[in-house]
Amino acid sequence: MDRTRVVIMGAAGRDFHDFNVAYRQDQTAEVVAFTAATQIPGIAGRVYPPELAGPLYPKGIPIFAEAELEKVIADLKVDRVVFAYSDVTHEHVMHTASRVLACGADFELLGPARTMVASTKPVVATGATRTGAGKSQTTRYLAALLEKQGLRVVVVRHPMPYGDLVAQRVQRYAEYADLDRYETTIEEREEYEPHLDAGRVLYAGVDYEAILRQAETEADVVLWEGGNNDFPFYKPDLFIVIADPLRAGHEFHYHPGETNVRMADAIIINKVDSATPEQIAEVQAGIASLNPTARVILARSGLTLSGEIAGKRVAVVEDGPTLTHGGMTFGAGVVAAHRLGAAELVDPVPYATGQLADTLRRYPALQHLLPAMGYGAEQMHELETTLNAMPADVVLSATPIDLTRILHLTKPVVRVVYELEEIPADGKTAQPTLAELLAPIVEKARRLRSGEGQSTRAVLDR
Repeated sequence: MDRTRVVIMGAAGRDFHDFNVAYRQDQTAEVVAFTAATQIPGIAGRVYPPELAGPLYPKGIPIFAEAELEKVIADLKVDRVVFAYSDVTHEHVMHTASRVLACGADFELLGPARTMVASTKPVVATGATRTGAGKSQTTRYLAALLEKQGLRVVVVRHPMPYGDLVAQRVQRYAEYADLDRYETTIEEREEYEPHLDAGRVLYAGVDYEAILRQAETEADVVLWEGGNNDFPFYKPDLFIVIADPLRAGHEFHYHPGETNVRMADAIIINKVDSATPEQIAEVQAGIASLNPTARVILARSGLTLSGEIAGKRVAVVEDGPTLTHGGMTFGAGVVAAHRLGAAELVDPVPYATGQLADTLRRYPALQHLLPAMGYGAEQMHELETTLNAMPADVVLSATPIDLTRILHLTKPVVRVVYELEEIPADGKTAQPTLAELLAPIVEKARRLRSGEGQSTRAVLDR
């Protein structure tokens, strides 16, 4: 029987996961190629290796640039194209579908039922309407709440496999040495370091069913943290979605952020201290329209600084993805600089080099700040060179990592730390707390752990 010839469009994340769970062992379909979006440099031109692709793919699967999509469809006689990346407009998805359909192929999106892996442990998942809404700080907050109940929490992070894919199949991070061992990028460190600082184990990699099975061996609760605004790879017992009122209305217009809102058990409207009442009301109305049964919680991103910036010229470094494909023009660093009296936000444009300079040209609306671009050694060096050249008194770092661990900077660094803070209910409307929403998870985890202990005792008694 002829196999259906498939191309999966992605960005080295959901595309690999969709292949692993839906196609790797499917003898009726053959994935003949991946195409890679431009947001992640260095992916196109590589091969998804046979060690991960499985016995049906002894030569692996080639990865082409997305710009070559039409040529790939024609040359490889493709029957179906699967769209598998996130944080893009609905219009972008359909423009892509039009490109595919015009070539004669089918266009497909794989849904949660086909791609979510079930766990033997309770799963709490975080998602968002857009990247940069506050998933990371929410995940840290949830982990701390669960740990206060005496539970072992293991975080599993959405994939960012930019290096040796075979070596990165299952990555376990428990100490800082693991960051060096896996040659993690700045973007990865932004997500991993805060959990390591809290003494928490984190997993990431490429093969997310294998990752889950290993994580289950040391977790009472698995805490899934999505990337961008993707929906979870694991079937959640509780799905918490973060909405950003600074981008009010985006919950209707971005894929798969709208899916997340419609699926959510609870939705956190974050950054309410930075948004206007009108923006908050717009998001509340959107949630009521898309998912009227979701529990809604208001929260802010509380800022603390490691040093003084009042009266100083600052070079602001912000989380990269939030500012690039996330569409924000500023982040916590700019907010802190304005609130706490910095004399000047130094313009980085005259001093930027290489790919970092290209990024600033592509995003001219950025407000005198540097995105923490660091997908490899070259980009890290460019960030270091640019910061050292800027005529600033201090580097104001609003990325969650300690830049001094990986960059040699010639000026002092003041770090901006931002953590989720729930806004107490005003008494006029019922608003749950996250601790209340987690209560059934805590009960289930304790029950399972008790059962495991009884099983172990029974074996020992025999």
